[in-house]
Amino acid sequence: MADKAKAGVFVRESTGLVKNVSLLDAITLNMGNMSAGAALATISFTMLALPSVAGVNLVYASIIAFLLSIPQVVVYSIIGRRIKRTGGDYVWVSRTFGGAFGGSLSFMGYVLETQAYFALIVLALVSAIGSVALAMGNTSTFALNLAVPGAAGAAGDQFAVGASIFIVIILLNMANPKIGYKMVTVTIILGILGIIGGIITLLAAGHQGVMNFINDLGLTGSNNQPLTYQSIASSFTGSSFNLGATISILPFFAIFVYPWINAGPAVGSELKGTGTAKWNVPLASIIVVILLTSAFGTMYYVGGFDFIQAAFTNPTLVYNISFNFWTLAMGVSGNTAVELFLGLAWILWNVGILAYGVIVISRYLLAQAFDRFLPASIAYVNPKTGAPLVAQSIVLILTVSLVGAVSYLYGSLQVLYAAVIAAMIYFAFIGVTAVIQAQRHETGNTRSILTICGALMVVVFGYITYQFLASPAIWGTEATVSGIPGYYLAYLYVIGSFVAGLLLYFGGKAYYARRGIDISLAFKEIPPE
Repeated sequence: MADKAKAGVFVRESTGLVKNVSLLDAITLNMGNMSAGAALATISFTMLALPSVAGVNLVYASIIAFLLSIPQVVVYSIIGRRIKRTGGDYVWVSRTFGGAFGGSLSFMGYVLETQAYFALIVLALVSAIGSVALAMGNTSTFALNLAVPGAAGAAGDQFAVGASIFIVIILLNMANPKIGYKMVTVTIILGILGIIGGIITLLAAGHQGVMNFINDLGLTGSNNQPLTYQSIASSFTGSSFNLGATISILPFFAIFVYPWINAGPAVGSELKGTGTAKWNVPLASIIVVILLTSAFGTMYYVGGFDFIQAAFTNPTLVYNISFNFWTLAMGVSGNTAVELFLGLAWILWNVGILAYGVIVISRYLLAQAFDRFLPASIAYVNPKTGAPLVAQSIVLILTVSLVGAVSYLYGSLQVLYAAVIAAMIYFAFIGVTAVIQAQRHETGNTRSILTICGALMVVVFGYITYQFLASPAIWGTEATVSGIPGYYLAYLYVIGSFVAGLLLYFGGKAYYARRGIDISLAFKEIPPE
C-alpha cells in the first residue's frame, strides 16, 4: 500500500525520455541558448537606443559579462551533476522553495519568459532573412519589410514568414526528437563556422576594405549629405572605454548571452555519460565568450573604434543595411559565395536558437506536468517517438501568438526585452537555491564554493534587475499603444505569469486532493528519470 501511495505522487514512474544526448549535442544546445549569433546581429538596435555610446566598449563589456557569469557556471555545473533530471533548475528551485513559490518562479522566470524570447528570436530570424537578401542585392519591398522590425506596413510579412518557419521547426521536433537535437547541433556548428568565417573575412579585407565598402554604398544621411567612412567616423566623440558606460550595457548580454546556460541541465535525464553533465556548461560558456569577444574585437580592429561606434548608432546604416557584424563581413568580402555562406550561417544560427528552445521549453513543461504543477496531460510523451507532443503544441501556440501581438501592436523586437526581467529574478533565486542546497547537502570545499557562488549570483542578478527597471525605455521600448508604453505590458506579462503559476498550483492541489493525491509531496523528493 505504501508503495502504491508513493507511486501516485508523480504522473508515472519515469518520464519516458531516452538518454540520447551526447556532449556535443549538450554543448550546442547550450550555445543555442546563449544566442551569440543573434547578439551580433541585434546589437545595433540596442546601441541606437542608448542615450550615448561614448565609453561603451563591447569587447570589455563581453569580458565583464562573462566574468560575472562564472559563479552561475559553477552553480549549474555542480548541481547539474548532482540532480540530472528533466526540467533542470525547475527541479532544484521547486524542491527548495516548494511547489507554490518555487514552481511559480520557474513558470514565470523560464517557461513563459522564454515564450517571449522565442518571439524575439523569430523576429530576429525574419530580420536576418531580409537583411541577407538586401546584402545580396535584393532591394524589393518584401526584403525591406523583413529586414527592419517595425517597418511601416511590414507586420503581415514578418508574421507570416516567422510563424511559418517556427511551425516547421515544431513539426520536425514532433516527428522525432532526434531530428530536433541534430537540427540544433548542425545549425549551431554552421553558425560557429560563420562567425569564424566572418572574422577571417574582416581581417583579410582590413581597414581599407571597410572604407571601400562604406564609401561604395552611396548612402545619404539625415542631413542630405553623402555618408562616407570618414564622415561617420568623425561623428563619434568620446572615450573608447569608460567603466560606468560599459557596465550600463550589461543587460544586453544578459538578454542574449551569458546567463543562458540552463539548456544542458534542463535535459539532464537525457544526457549520456557523466562527462556530459560535468562539462557541457563550462565548455559552452568558454566557446561563446571567445567567439563573441573576438567578433566585436575584430570589428573595432579593422573598422576603427570611432567608426564602429558611430555606425552602430547611425539610423541610415542600421535601417538601410542592417549594419552589424554579419552585414559588415558580407559587405567587405567582395565574393558572392562568401556572402552567401555568411548570410546562411547568420540565418541558421537563429534557426538553431528556435530549435533549442522547442526542445528545452517542452522539457520544462513536461517536468512541471510530471509533478502535477501543470495538468498531467502535458506530460504525455509519444511512446513511438519519445516526443512530448502536448508540451510542444503549447509552445507553438504561445510563441506564434506573441509574435503576432508584437508584430501588429509594437512592431519592435525590443518591446520583448522588458519581459526578460522575469529570468533575471528567477536566476537570482537560483542563487539562493544554491546557497540552501550547499548548506543542506554539501560538505567541505564544495559546500563553501557553492555557497559563495550562489551568493554572488544573487548580487549579480539583483543588480541587472535594477538596470532593467532603471532604464525601461532602453530595455523595453519607447513605443506606446493607446498611450501605454510597451514595457508596462511586458511587466504585466511577468506579474501575470507568476500569478498564473500560483493559480495553477493551488487549483491543481485542490483538484487532486479530491482524488486522494497530495501534490505537495512531489516537491519533497527528486522525481524519477
